[in-house]
Amino acid sequence: MTASSTRRTTTARSRIAAVGAIAVAGALILTGCGDQTEGSNESASTNDAPLFDKLPAKIQKAGVIKVGTNAEYAPMEYQEGGKIVGVDPDIAAALGKQLGVEFKFTSGSFDGLITSLNSGRYDAAMSSITDTKARQEGLDDKGKKLGPGVDFVDYFTAGTAVYVQKGNPKKINSIADLCGQTAAVQRGTTYEQALKDQSKKCTDGGDKKITIEPFENDTEAQTRVKSGGAVAGVNDYPVAIDMARKADGGNAFEVVGEQVDAGPFGIAVNKDNKELASALEEAVNAIIKDGTYKKILEKWGAESGAIDKAAINGGK
Repeated sequence: MTASSTRRTTTARSRIAAVGAIAVAGALILTGCGDQTEGSNESASTNDAPLFDKLPAKIQKAGVIKVGTNAEYAPMEYQEGGKIVGVDPDIAAALGKQLGVEFKFTSGSFDGLITSLNSGRYDAAMSSITDTKARQEGLDDKGKKLGPGVDFVDYFTAGTAVYVQKGNPKKINSIADLCGQTAAVQRGTTYEQALKDQSKKCTDGGDKKITIEPFENDTEAQTRVKSGGAVAGVNDYPVAIDMARKADGGNAFEVVGEQVDAGPFGIAVNKDNKELASALEEAVNAIIKDGTYKKILEKWGAESGAIDKAAINGGK
């Protein structure tokens, strides 16, 4: 989630078509309405997880990392059977085994995740959030300072994709074909910014602007495209591909063109919590090394987003 002021990138900021029930590895997932996590708080003296000692003392004592997400973004994160499932929760479960703590997910609006993180409600935000310099520095899309910013632990990569009604009735082949057209998108995502940037290119070139319709969640944006109210939607590539494959049995949407502007997704952490960021970076590298990371991405058909090594603040 690829998103701009806070996702999926946000998201992308889907972020979504229902997917079959999944038994998620590890004891971790909750809905936003209540705590369904079975407590397993272990003391520092008894926890033998390989990276437990790397965590801040406060989290060691709690045995939990509180995570904010926007669970409307299959296959990255979505709700199924009363639980939050998907790529991100599975990765978090694997990280939890390395760190010896539980990742407790709560779903909220995408564009409020970073604000909630910096207010102390969450220890981290993991919701397909595109790591950008603007988010690192707490800037909006016009460069205005909104807050202190966050640090990102990068664990995945994805670009922007355009999706249309099945059959592509308006013959859209790329984001450049949206000049003078109406496009739907989730508010606060990096792909909303992608539409704004493209719209400016349209008008600078003497064409008509794109009429951008931002929605609170991606499901609403998809509905707008499906009904024909918007000729296209813009989303993160893995989400758009999953949606085209599964929505209405594969008969609702198709993805046009190639993904563009690929960038890293990061786990967002408060800038004052360097110790947690460092521990998460080591944990991501550990699951890449032992093969768990690859298996998770293969399970969800998200191999295109694989990285070779974690990074802190690798976004541009």
